[in-house]
Amino acid sequence: MQFTDIRYETAGGIARLTLNKPDRLNALSWGTWAEIESAIAAADSDDEVRAVVITGEGRGFSAGTDLTGQGTEDQWPARPYAGRTARTRSRYLGTSNVYHCKKPTIAAVNGVAVGAGFSLAMACDIRVASEAARFSAIFVKRAIVADTGCTWFLPRLVGMERALEMMYTGRMVGAEEALRIGLVSEAVPHDRLAERVTELATSIARGPSLAVELNKRLAQEGLTRGLDDQIELEQFLQGYTHNSEDAVEGRNSFLEKREPVFKGR
Repeated sequence: MQFTDIRYETAGGIARLTLNKPDRLNALSWGTWAEIESAIAAADSDDEVRAVVITGEGRGFSAGTDLTGQGTEDQWPARPYAGRTARTRSRYLGTSNVYHCKKPTIAAVNGVAVGAGFSLAMACDIRVASEAARFSAIFVKRAIVADTGCTWFLPRLVGMERALEMMYTGRMVGAEEALRIGLVSEAVPHDRLAERVTELATSIARGPSLAVELNKRLAQEGLTRGLDDQIELEQFLQGYTHNSEDAVEGRNSFLEKREPVFKGR
């Protein structure tokens, strides 16, 4: 699969999506979003992919919407949709594609992540930040309302009061504060970011991917489901996974006092 604005590579069960416009701090055009959507669709359909890492080339994760290099619609890459869906689906829904990716997603935030780039990082399941990372819901600085899901993601991650303060002011939040308020799960030295994210993604990729993917689905859907309904669905899906090859391997490895070797089946 050939892309212009991103790189997409797979190895060891990990798909790596790298925003690749370092001269523009990986600003996001509609063409970039189309490529992101296509890469996420490719990861979703590839059973060999068990984790997805999203990062930026150069010194930034993403500076948000590209205000200078959008081009015209006939120049934008095709999106992974057909028919009426292709004509009517909002181009702002790229972060929704990332959030709903069946595979676990990790944002390796290597620098500034603002505006739509901030939303993209928040759409991932886990964020690991370099000490050089900075975050901002910068939309208010341009006198516009936040977009690409920022008003949905941010309160869920840091709580309503902190989210509103960030959206009201558009101020920059450094890696240390981001860790303290729960915006990221880890903040690591800049030169260790790639290594740490690879460690984490590899650990996830070696797990029982069927159970991992269903846990993601249950956790996300549980945000809008009642407790009793959630417990009953957990019970149903546990029965679904109980006789999988990986579940059998999990039980056998426990009895045999060894590390399990999961195959995603």
